Amino acid sequence: MTFPAAPAAAKFSGAWPAAAWLVAAWLERHERIDALLETLPRELSGPERARCQHLVFGVIRHFGRLDAALGRLIAHPPRFATRAVLFIAGFELIEASEGPAEAGQTAKIVHHAVEQTKTLTSPAEARLVNAVVRKLAGSLVAPPPAKLADAAVLAEYYSHPEWLVRRWLVHFGPESTRLLLDWNQRPAPVYARWRVPGTPPPAWLKASAWPGFVEVPSGRWGEIKPLLTGGQIYLQDPGTRLAVGLLAPRAGETVLDACAAPGGKSLLITDTMRDGGGRVAPAATSKGKDRGEGAPAPGLAPVAAPTLASVAETSERGGGTPPTAEEVAATTGKLVAVDLPGPRIDRLKENLARVQGVEVALVQGDLLQGGAGLFKEHGLPAEYAAVLLDAPCTNSGVMRHRVDVKWRLQAGDFRKHAGQQLALLHATARLVAPGGRLVYSTCSIDEEENEDVVASFLHDTRGRFELEQKVVSLPWVDGHDGAGAFLLRRLG
Repeated sequence: MTFPAAPAAAKFSGAWPAAAWLVAAWLERHERIDALLETLPRELSGPERARCQHLVFGVIRHFGRLDAALGRLIAHPPRFATRAVLFIAGFELIEASEGPAEAGQTAKIVHHAVEQTKTLTSPAEARLVNAVVRKLAGSLVAPPPAKLADAAVLAEYYSHPEWLVRRWLVHFGPESTRLLLDWNQRPAPVYARWRVPGTPPPAWLKASAWPGFVEVPSGRWGEIKPLLTGGQIYLQDPGTRLAVGLLAPRAGETVLDACAAPGGKSLLITDTMRDGGGRVAPAATSKGKDRGEGAPAPGLAPVAAPTLASVAETSERGGGTPPTAEEVAATTGKLVAVDLPGPRIDRLKENLARVQGVEVALVQGDLLQGGAGLFKEHGLPAEYAAVLLDAPCTNSGVMRHRVDVKWRLQAGDFRKHAGQQLALLHATARLVAPGGRLVYSTCSIDEEENEDVVASFLHDTRGRFELEQKVVSLPWVDGHDGAGAFLLRRLG
């Protein structure tokens, strides 16, 4: 990959220059930001890396508002490296306006941007940055839009595509749309699932509203890393618990995770089985507050801390040593994890290697092409008592975490995803044993990918399945990522 021209030293000399380099690359190529972050040099320290990510995410989160403001000040956009400086300075101005007032703060931001420009681009462009950022400070200090503001005004201020704002206004109404837009613009806290039974987490891990989940404070990477490596915690938003909660995996079952990568829900499934299983959440009939969630859903309780157990992989061994006969006999069930071959498989292998007490098989293949033959080929069951399909989606419920999703989405993506989701739902339904459970889930908050897909599936299957329960969370109501989960039962 070729990045925009910038001094080689800029990539290694601190968070701000590294952020400018990444923003310039994103502006020029519109690549996925998670892929760009992977290119950060190893020389960047933990705190610098965190600061760099904060600046980059801030620019992308506020890109629409910044781009509109800069467009009114500059007739001809400068090269990408200079634009990156302007965008980062603009984000810093927005951030400063939302915090406590500090004397001379704007002047400091202007001065720092000018000095960075001299190194990253040229003294001539530094003069442009000086003039533009001074004017930008005034244009970005504005109150939120009026209560009845139209879609165009909301889209610019909250930095979302106008077509998406119009869609949400129709689906959710003005008040909820505004709450959603504001939610997406706030930096996301980091949550983790504590996995050690009978042992409380360290005091610096803050308790959350969801049992088994803690909030991870910033600035503690030195303490967090060994907990991650040792398997005591797994970074995971509380919204991910909903699908596994409805699935209610039980000890001794053979469970299929049909779209398993990167493996967070696979690990939660096996932890739940290892801990003996749990109760199914009450049926959902209305929206809000996880819509139908009462007592903690299964999978919420802390479970045994794992060791780096082996993964019995049916397509390619993913590390570790083969389990012994005694280890297999001591397991409390089996998980079959399936996903397409590709770059996400390595992350899935890492997570499956943390499983203890549950036998695991990893199959790399396409459910839409292989069907039951894919499992027969590897000596695995053709039917399962419990199946999770966490389907690929638009990610409309997790935009606070995935800040560039809104700029990559196209209006037709909802229909395209819904078609693929329905096809995957039919494919996985053929793998459910009579009387078995199938949970369809997404991280979307749009009915087209949730209720509409399930309704089409039930219509197509003509009474062979019934919808028993559903849980759908809205971020601005429930306080965590949005998600939809639907428990379907195969009849007969």
